[in-house]
Amino acid sequence: MDERSAVEQVITGRRTNLRVDPQRLVPVEVVDELCALAVWAPNHKGTEPWRFALFTGAGRARLGAALADGMVAAGMTDEAKLAKARTKYLRAPAVLVVACVGNVDDPHRHAEDRDAVAAAVQTLLLGATAMGLASFWSSAHPAALGEVKVLAGWAPADDVVALVYLGWPIGDVHVPARSAPQLTVIDT
Repeated sequence: MDERSAVEQVITGRRTNLRVDPQRLVPVEVVDELCALAVWAPNHKGTEPWRFALFTGAGRARLGAALADGMVAAGMTDEAKLAKARTKYLRAPAVLVVACVGNVDDPHRHAEDRDAVAAAVQTLLLGATAMGLASFWSSAHPAALGEVKVLAGWAPADDVVALVYLGWPIGDVHVPARSAPQLTVIDT
């Protein structure tokens, strides 16, 4: 297989669902390797704005509790949504929370840094696919993220970009087709 075919296979074969074995652990060393790949993402000015926090075992329940607490503090009263927030992170053996260091003094710099962190997350997801892992990029209720930042030891101005579920796939899943991109070419 040539290099282009290998890269294309990883990109188009990325699993974006949660059909994973919740009991089969993802070793911390594997996640550490994924984070090491992630930091190769493009990063204007070399600010290295990414932060990573891995939740495994009982830590996943602490993550869910922190999110539910944040939702309650923001006025959420829907018990079904709160119960789901408390338990949904138990669906995968590892949840990696990825944040961007906040920059309140320079909104343009912060936007560029957040874009770099998003690119880092995509790099991480592709690395997970190449390693045989399933991954799912999720977000959380914005009002609840303050509690997550406290749990991770991050600053209030830091910006949570992704909650990434990681696990070993069980069974095959359908990879959805993508529309062909529309490329505008300007040559004059």
